[in-house]
Amino acid sequence: MSNGEIAHRDGQSVEAKSSDWSDVARAGAKPLPQTQRGRNTRAKLLEAARRVFERDGFLDVKITDITSEAGVAAGSFYTYFESKEETFRALLDMMREEQLHQDIGNSPLSDDPVESIRRTTRSYFDSYQKNAGLMRIFEQMSAMDGVFREARLERAYVFMERNARSIRKLQEQGRADASVNAEMSSLALSSMVSRVAQLVFNFGYPADDIEQLTETVVQIWVKSLGIE
Repeated sequence: MSNGEIAHRDGQSVEAKSSDWSDVARAGAKPLPQTQRGRNTRAKLLEAARRVFERDGFLDVKITDITSEAGVAAGSFYTYFESKEETFRALLDMMREEQLHQDIGNSPLSDDPVESIRRTTRSYFDSYQKNAGLMRIFEQMSAMDGVFREARLERAYVFMERNARSIRKLQEQGRADASVNAEMSSLALSSMVSRVAQLVFNFGYPADDIEQLTETVVQIWVKSLGIE
């Protein structure tokens, strides 16, 4: 079961509510390069962009900062990206793919939903810790800029839908309390996990034992959903 930020507005679909960021960030986006050399240069620019964003924030970064960090000519940037916003979007997409794990119903561990929750919760914490700098900028910009806010909501809907789908499947299998509202449970539990990760890995809340933290979160999931 995947963990992440959750949001829900008026019961509308992910696609209907997340279009603003997608339209702005993806309109006119450069196609992926066809040559290995091009792919290597694009990857180098993304790695440089990440380092610069984490070091200097988002607002103050110029494209020349990214190309200088990458060691490529300034004009080369526009061969691969339209703007620094597009590079940030690419970094977020890569991070989301890393954090989006299979839900319980489709997991190889589906015979043991508790172990599946444990595994994906720990994986989420590990990924968040590794990407803490990027997440910090994402949260800051989401509070300041409507386009980034839409990106955060889009991310939230993806996680919410996957978690709710997993909960419903467990209910259909008789493994979870059928009286629990799957959507609201997904909203509450996944938001809890996201907030815990933010407090620990970005705000520095003392939680040295990640294994114990993971077990505590798993117990809350299991008891809340009535999983035996």
